Amino acid sequence: MPQDLQGFLKRLKDECPEQLLEVDEPVSREFEATAMVMEAERLPSCPAVVFRNIAGSEFATAANVLAHRPRLAWAFDASEERLVHEFKERIQRPVAPRVVKDAPFQDNTLLNEAVDLGQLPILTHFEQDGGPYVTAGLVVARDPQSDMSTVGFHRMQLKGPRRLGVSLHSRRRMFEYFRRAEEKGESLEAAICIGVHPLMSLGALTLPPAGVEKFALQGGLLGEPLELTPCATVDVNAPRWSEIVIEGRILAGVREKEGPFGEFTGYASSRSTENVFEATALHYRNGAVYQDINGGDSMEHCRCLSMPREVEFTNVLGKTIPNLKAVHVPVRSGIGSFHCYVSMRKTAEGQGKQAIFSVMGADHYVKLVVVVDDDVDIFDEQQVLWAIATRMQANRDVFIVDEAMGTLLDPSATDAITAKMGIDATKPLGEFASTLSIEPKAVDRARRLMSKLTGQATG
Repeated sequence: MPQDLQGFLKRLKDECPEQLLEVDEPVSREFEATAMVMEAERLPSCPAVVFRNIAGSEFATAANVLAHRPRLAWAFDASEERLVHEFKERIQRPVAPRVVKDAPFQDNTLLNEAVDLGQLPILTHFEQDGGPYVTAGLVVARDPQSDMSTVGFHRMQLKGPRRLGVSLHSRRRMFEYFRRAEEKGESLEAAICIGVHPLMSLGALTLPPAGVEKFALQGGLLGEPLELTPCATVDVNAPRWSEIVIEGRILAGVREKEGPFGEFTGYASSRSTENVFEATALHYRNGAVYQDINGGDSMEHCRCLSMPREVEFTNVLGKTIPNLKAVHVPVRSGIGSFHCYVSMRKTAEGQGKQAIFSVMGADHYVKLVVVVDDDVDIFDEQQVLWAIATRMQANRDVFIVDEAMGTLLDPSATDAITAKMGIDATKPLGEFASTLSIEPKAVDRARRLMSKLTGQATG
């Protein structure tokens, strides 16, 4: 499979033209591009957007690539219903990467003082942002102790021609790698890779077990070894088909204000580890496409948070819930992080509560878990709310966990301490009121007649 963003966009244009919107008109890098993407989210196809004329830059810019669930399923060559299962099964079959000495991103190279990151169309998304932000940059680095590599998204504020403010606030592998380097008095060598295939982006969002590199999980998603190429000025391998690669170091002993930044919560956040990245090289392909992920509570930003959680919760629940049907982390109402809906065929009382606490224990971001029966479509929130309205009694089926670990990015939490709620909206076993139904043949004929009479499909 092609491992590059340009190849993905070409295939998308050829096979699903309604899924790609190309904008030739001049667009400002301050707010206008973000506003255009937010409008694109409202379209039924939620298309990926390619800006051909970002003011002040020669680079085309792709955005909203990861926003649409059907588009991600298409990238997997899977049905939408099978998307989570396909994702889960592929990351359970990691493929070791392959190192290739040359790469398309080496077409153009600028070193040290010749580097000017301002030539990239780095966007300012919201009025509250501290400045322009790189949002789709995958940061690659090696562990100073084990030599393992990791790759992940970290927000980066443009501070100067060679300087980026970086927040490592997830406090996972990259944060730990930097801490280990800094304890030795060393900066952490890193590469920022911008413009990659969507499956590589999704692989970077996973949480692998200790001893497994994300490069291997990305290879599992691609179904073949991820191709890597050594960088020129740092001891790091970068994905060979990246559109743009920025080499440099996260500086030891240096901190400076970074932010605010429009977070997935829909609020501006100043929470930051205040790290600083200094660039030593800039590489880019001929005709390179810069990639941006809209910040804030955009569809794409929240989808990046939602998809890996659905996979992780499906894994966790699959070990203890015998008749799990589906897991959904809603992008809009739950901003891809705080809410989770689970559907299952209950065979024993207490299974709903077991599912609730399994999900809460799996991710500290989750604040609300709703469990429903398998006849409820958890991707339709009206059905979830109907189940709560007709199958739940608050004194019996609502569970509150006080003083639990949350996230600093939650503006309602106090020092990342939060309360969590579980709702068991499953029917009790035994006798319960029958759900109304209509014979399928009658429904089919009614839809055909309605379509004929009105010219509009109803189902």
